[in-house]
Amino acid sequence: MDAEIGIIGGSGLYSFLADATTVLPDTPFGPPSAPLTIGEVAGRRVAFVPRHGRHHEFPPHAVNYRANLWALRSVGVRQVLAPAAVGSLRPELGPGTFVVPDQVIDRTWGRPHTVHETAGHVVHVAFADPYCPRGRAAIVAASDADVRPVDGGTLVVINGPRFSTRAESRMNAAAGGTIVGMTGMPEAIVARELALCYSTVCLVTDHDAGVEAGEAVTHAEVLAQFAGNIERMKALLTRVIAALPAHEADATATCTCRHALDGQQLGFELP
Repeated sequence: MDAEIGIIGGSGLYSFLADATTVLPDTPFGPPSAPLTIGEVAGRRVAFVPRHGRHHEFPPHAVNYRANLWALRSVGVRQVLAPAAVGSLRPELGPGTFVVPDQVIDRTWGRPHTVHETAGHVVHVAFADPYCPRGRAAIVAASDADVRPVDGGTLVVINGPRFSTRAESRMNAAAGGTIVGMTGMPEAIVARELALCYSTVCLVTDHDAGVEAGEAVTHAEVLAQFAGNIERMKALLTRVIAALPAHEADATATCTCRHALDGQQLGFELP
């Protein structure tokens, strides 16, 4: 086991890992967004992959979500933390707020949404609760005076790379959305299909355009907000990593996420 915990996030997290090395695993879906960086955080072995590549070269619809998660699993990862920048669909959730969603609405299209494509092997996984309950609990419990994550909410995932129109923003809020982003799907379902524990913590960078007081947002503003809060995100992730349950062998794992494929006939062997 090279690592037990995986992080998929922005390139600003590279300096997060101590005594880091890199590895580029082979996957059936091509290369991940970048080589994995493996090191230590809070005494735990952690593997990091920048979701959009080392130089932010992959837009949301072109990220190889399947390769990223397969690569993490292949080096031993079974718990994944996925920090992300989002827009707020609620006036009370302003920039700088951390949200730990418990539900997702998928409005993406044209992205590969499954790893189970082998002919003759139909695989259906439960997804009523898309995020790992133990991972979510660890994030919420990692609250301190500086970061108090909002417990619960619905993440609406749009295709991007453009931002929403005002009408789309109002529609997403009316549908029950709390926050809106571009990368949460198919990342979450691919993780479930690989029997990984997956949790996301979202940093609000702006109010979406259709929200009260919301204005048209720019990519530069989103990056600036995320960069301005990166140290708060690192501190939160450090506390979460220290608090996550110890690594469990696949056969004896107690989390339901790890048993998502039980009883199903797969067309390949999991790494």
